[in-house]
Amino acid sequence: MYTDIFKSMTDQTEKQFEPYFKFNKLIAKNVEVMTELQMNAMKTYTDMGLAQMKAVTDIKDVNGLAAFNSQQLAVLSQLSQQMMSDSNKFQAAAKEFKEDVESLTTENLNTTSA
Repeated sequence: MYTDIFKSMTDQTEKQFEPYFKFNKLIAKNVEVMTELQMNAMKTYTDMGLAQMKAVTDIKDVNGLAAFNSQQLAVLSQLSQQMMSDSNKFQAAAKEFKEDVESLTTENLNTTSA
């Protein structure tokens, strides 16, 4: 008899806290995705910056300076494209998180209403 009562209480408690567990999993997944995106972006921008520093140190004369300056437009274009790509990735991750939270909320409302 007591076993049935404790099992019933345990089941009710699990049902009550299940939405919180699901939400915490969503948060953890989102933090993981955003962290990975940020680390990849930082590595890309760091590599680009280091390449620019190396290119500056390779300048030995006026011709080298002219060559460096002519490459800057291409570098800025590449940087701009990378920033747009990173921005799109962040937006997609944020949209997915929003949709997951909305889905979880709808699921919980339906469960509560039923």
